[in-house]
Amino acid sequence: MNKTTRWILIISSFAIVVSILFNTYIFFQRFKEEERTKMKIWAQAQAEFLQTTDLDRDLGDLTLEVLKNNRSTPMIYVGMDGELRLNNIPETKVNDSIYLFNKIHQFSQENAPIEVTYKNDKYGTLYYGNSEVLNNLKYYPIALILIIVLFAAVVYFFYHTSMISDQNKLWAGMAKETAHQIGTPISSLLGWTEILKSEEGVDPEVTREIEKDISRLETITERFSKIGSIPSLERKNLVEETLATLEYLKARTSKQVNFAFKSDQEAHYSMINTQLYSWTIENLVKNAIDAMKGKGDLKVTISGDHKFARINITDTGKGIPKNDYNRIFDPGFTTKKRGWGLGLSLVKRIIEDYHDGKVKVLHSAIDKGTTMQIILKTAYP
Repeated sequence: MNKTTRWILIISSFAIVVSILFNTYIFFQRFKEEERTKMKIWAQAQAEFLQTTDLDRDLGDLTLEVLKNNRSTPMIYVGMDGELRLNNIPETKVNDSIYLFNKIHQFSQENAPIEVTYKNDKYGTLYYGNSEVLNNLKYYPIALILIIVLFAAVVYFFYHTSMISDQNKLWAGMAKETAHQIGTPISSLLGWTEILKSEEGVDPEVTREIEKDISRLETITERFSKIGSIPSLERKNLVEETLATLEYLKARTSKQVNFAFKSDQEAHYSMINTQLYSWTIENLVKNAIDAMKGKGDLKVTISGDHKFARINITDTGKGIPKNDYNRIFDPGFTTKKRGWGLGLSLVKRIIEDYHDGKVKVLHSAIDKGTTMQIILKTAYP
């Protein structure tokens, strides 16, 4: 659907809504005028009835029929002598003077009172309110607007979901293509590494480190290839998997960052995908290092019970404002001058969508540090 078509649909929908509301208002006013006309006829009949004598019984019977014909509009007739005539008023309130006084005031606000006169003689005043049908009709435009808003919300949700789905497919396609493109230079690097090994005078430590980095590239390639697909999960020891990632990062991080690791036991098992779990730990650790500006203490602890394992990553960085605890996981949200704000959104998706776990800010203090927590279900034998 192009932009012009969308605007045509929006303007047409707006015009239809305005037309319906306007016609509803016109109908409401006409119905109100008809009720007033009916009340004027009743007032005239009441005046004529007061003039009816036994000799005019036929006329009185006809007038009485008019007076009895009102079965929907609530009304209170107040005679000059204090006489009250009530119609469509709850029987339990007939003798409640306060209720009747308030009703008279309410009716006066809803409709102008009608003087009951006959040949310039005034007999009383008729106060009447809106009928139940009129009151219900009054709320019809509100109900219509609510329905339209609900319909618009459903359309927007569908459209927004469709856009997100298309974007996800695009990102997944780009990620898989990136993984495919990286594969070629990795193969080439492996060949050059073998050549270096065969050369004399090359420090074996150098080739070992190159092989580690190539292995890391292969891991990254595998990560990207899994985006958009449901990953396979295996029962793994979280302690070992976490330590492996930390050791790799530690060797490639400034010595001004002090790494510390602690677990309450040697093994905490859970169903995970090794590559994606490692990616999660790497993202959280790198975020922590960035928050400390490359200098501070970083501590990773693992604890758990027979139901859940908890991985805490604590830094001594700048902290996170409390109102940003949830926003940091939104795609595109970042406090860095550089970056796309995708790291934590990927962490959330990996942990919560793929591993049925939970990731959150456990606690944070400005200029003191932050603790991020991952919670995963345990999988003991």
